[in-house]
Amino acid sequence: MTRGDKLLASLGDRLAALRGRVTPNAEMDKITWFRAGGLADALFQPADEDDLAAFLKAVPEDIPLTIVGIGSNLLVRDGGIEGFVVRLSAKGFGEAETISPTRIRAGAALPDKRLAAAALEAGIGGFHFYHGIPGALGGALRMNAGANGVETRERVVEVRALDRQGNLHVLSNADMGYAYRHSSAPAGLIFTSAVFEGYPEDKDAIRAAMDAVQHHRETVQPIREKTGGSTFKNPEGHSAWKVIDEAGCRGLMVGGAQMSPMHCNFMINTGNATGYDLEFLGETVRARVLENSGIRLHWEIKRIGAFRPEREVQEFLGQLL
Repeated sequence: MTRGDKLLASLGDRLAALRGRVTPNAEMDKITWFRAGGLADALFQPADEDDLAAFLKAVPEDIPLTIVGIGSNLLVRDGGIEGFVVRLSAKGFGEAETISPTRIRAGAALPDKRLAAAALEAGIGGFHFYHGIPGALGGALRMNAGANGVETRERVVEVRALDRQGNLHVLSNADMGYAYRHSSAPAGLIFTSAVFEGYPEDKDAIRAAMDAVQHHRETVQPIREKTGGSTFKNPEGHSAWKVIDEAGCRGLMVGGAQMSPMHCNFMINTGNATGYDLEFLGETVRARVLENSGIRLHWEIKRIGAFRPEREVQEFLGQLL
């Protein structure tokens, strides 16, 4: 019996009333943009917020939960993920609704690009930057995603979330504790939707701003590759790609993983990379940048799961600490 089968068997009929989908032994490489990584013991995709609350109340707190979005900014290690992975469904959490001339309510599973499109349709400015972010709103809310000089914290009014016990919380912008690529909202909260605010703007101007974002992405980013977006956060006063390039890491490869020759802060799976290849490459880059410039790069990509035995990757390769 697999770990996933044992997990579901241990819960008996606790999950019988759920309307969402439960998948044991879920292949995480099928849902991450890197197309790499091991199995999750089980994957749960709730039908809606009420269904998610029922799941959280039914699953004992000693069973680990990991929340993922559409898998764009995610590296899963080859040893897999213990417990449940929760992934919000597009049907239950992927809608956008204009609720005032300047406000939109959107589900956490809505792709960032679709929020930009909804704002364009409503004539609400300030959302063009989402057109170039390859993720969903849950991740954008959690990490204060930004691009083109605008950040999520500038648009958020309030966020709905459930805690580990299935209780509802409504957080203000201040409650989210935003900083660069970070929020200090409790890690255990699962964001389900949010209200965003922009400003009235001519649709032609919005469309032109979105076209400029798209042109920039197509020109300088490897958007047609199996990638996770920006690998490292920009160090204060520096551009991550520049210090990576100066350390000689443009095009660097480990197994099937490569720092993109097109944009060297983008890590790509050239075809057969493992989670180990990708993380080892990232830590190699961190070590070389530290040696070359004294700058400690910090991961922007979220890394989750367990290493396979004897295939662990140490930070900075365990050197130069």
